[in-house]
Amino acid sequence: MNLTPHSLAPVDAAAAFTHWRLERTADGLATATLDRAGASANALSAAVLGELAQVLDALDAAPPKGLIVRSGKDAGFIAGADIDEFGALASAEDAQALVARGWQLFNRLAAVRYPTLALVRGHCLGGGLELALACRYLLVVDEPGTRLGLPEVMLGIFPGWGGMRRLPQRVGGPVALDLMLAGKTVDARRAYKIGLADACVPPRVMAEAARQLVVSGQPRKPLPFVTRLLSGPLRSVVASQAKKKVAARARPEHYPAPYAIIDLWARHDGDALAAPELIDGIVRSPTAKNLVRVYHLQERLKSFGKADGVAAARHVHVIGAGVMGGDIAAWCALRGLTVTLADQDIARIAPAIQRAHTLFKRRLRDPLLQRAAADRLIPDVDGCGAARADVVIEAIVENVEVKRELFRRLDAQMRPDAVLATNTSSLRLEDLRDVLARPERLVGIHFFNPVAKMPLVEVVAAEGADPAMLARAAAFVRQIDRLPLPVKSAPGFLVNAVLAPYLQAAMRCVDEGLSPETIDEAMLAFGMPMGPIELADTVGLDIALAAGHSLVSDVSEPPTCLAERVAGGRLGRKSGSGFYTWRDGKAAKGAAGSVPEGLAQRLLEPLLVRTQELVDSGIVADAELADAGVIFGTGFAPFTGGPLNYRKNSHA
Repeated sequence: MNLTPHSLAPVDAAAAFTHWRLERTADGLATATLDRAGASANALSAAVLGELAQVLDALDAAPPKGLIVRSGKDAGFIAGADIDEFGALASAEDAQALVARGWQLFNRLAAVRYPTLALVRGHCLGGGLELALACRYLLVVDEPGTRLGLPEVMLGIFPGWGGMRRLPQRVGGPVALDLMLAGKTVDARRAYKIGLADACVPPRVMAEAARQLVVSGQPRKPLPFVTRLLSGPLRSVVASQAKKKVAARARPEHYPAPYAIIDLWARHDGDALAAPELIDGIVRSPTAKNLVRVYHLQERLKSFGKADGVAAARHVHVIGAGVMGGDIAAWCALRGLTVTLADQDIARIAPAIQRAHTLFKRRLRDPLLQRAAADRLIPDVDGCGAARADVVIEAIVENVEVKRELFRRLDAQMRPDAVLATNTSSLRLEDLRDVLARPERLVGIHFFNPVAKMPLVEVVAAEGADPAMLARAAAFVRQIDRLPLPVKSAPGFLVNAVLAPYLQAAMRCVDEGLSPETIDEAMLAFGMPMGPIELADTVGLDIALAAGHSLVSDVSEPPTCLAERVAGGRLGRKSGSGFYTWRDGKAAKGAAGSVPEGLAQRLLEPLLVRTQELVDSGIVADAELADAGVIFGTGFAPFTGGPLNYRKNSHA
């Protein structure tokens, strides 16, 4: 960030820090730049916070006219606290000290005599936003990478360094709780609109705008009267409503952090130190430990998409405009790629285009951006886009011969360097690729339904697959903001292979007389986001039946309840009736009966066993990746740290 035309100079020799630069201009303004040594992104480690205290010491000795806090990293402002330091907490006293360190330091920053401003460009998350909130002014740079939020709840913890107090003061209690309890982030324009930021400017004027704003004396716009009521005298009402919303998606025994956030705001104005019993119970809880593990698993998946020298894809060609193919095409267009979508005729493509427009309206607030995304999605009945595309994805019927014929035609059309991928969910790539001049070019890029919600994509390698094509496939998956999981070609790969025996076990319990509601309740109580019977209805009972035939080898006959429903055309959500009746996309459920003791463990055991088998056979490289795949591909209870982590800890 260039602050010219105003030249910067170090305050004095003592201001030479390892992670911060403290400089002052001739007109009396000071700039504190965080550039954490040895790291590509800024995080608030103990060393970084310790140096910030020294920066404030230096400024106390010679107060500036104003202070601008900014980042020296291209990656953004501050990503948050140093997550690795959570794992080093050995006692309740350690956890208390961790919270006290940031709380007291940021209170000190908020109380300085001179005006302060946080210049936020790029990500500003967790402790980074708490630091920014401790400044008098917060200026955001209007560009796509700027995101602000307090996502600590996603790690099973709370914003203990002032965020639970200062965010509600800026935007009001209801909006602040909505952001904190869901771990949401907002872009620059939204931050300005809700009052989180005091100004929103383009990059070219950010430096001068920051200089002008920090000395402006501009008062903050007051919150509306009703918002002040809801944040003050009526905050108990807001807290009660927030708990009801949280309870609908997270049980306190599994995820205590959101309930702690509500209570700390409602009872202690966001001061976690006022409730020391909560700190250790949250910060060092098994949930927090496992969710931090899940964070690291996610980062590992992201790393597979970062191969050096792989150019970004610009054009994707999708063949098959059914639910999967159409939604893959829509998602790619949403993420900025040019997409050609092919099928036999325009009538087959039209529903996919309509679904895409719905997605664009839901995800993109600006009508101009919606229009741009729609323009990037091009119907292509003749399939001409295959010759120009960087990535070609086949998403047609699960039939070996039909796919082979398509690949035979594509082989003559595609560029030699283009990625050829199949979205097959159950077929071996080795059975599809021998019609190609270079069979090793075929890879699997296996999405999950619904495409816009499921973050995992399996990148499937057949025997002898081209490593360069696999690397490009993984990079493409990451480019469209999905998590690539490398797996080997085998029936069901990882996710479907572990789901099939789990769903079969649940449906055999129906055969034994248990109600679908009771079975689902057992797994919801365990911590699954959806019960297995509702999941089977959602996937489609015909698909569940086919998967059972090919992926569950130790049974000869499918569950009777499943076979009878498929034979009668009751296929689940898509037909309006399966195990449940579906209305407006929701399952109409009766009351669950008493859940038999041990039912959840009985249902889980086939999934746990199959996951371990897939690691042992090398379909997925190791237990960590297996846990990551099952969490992000099925929603397996994240607070457990994944199926194999859960199995290890429960058997310990």
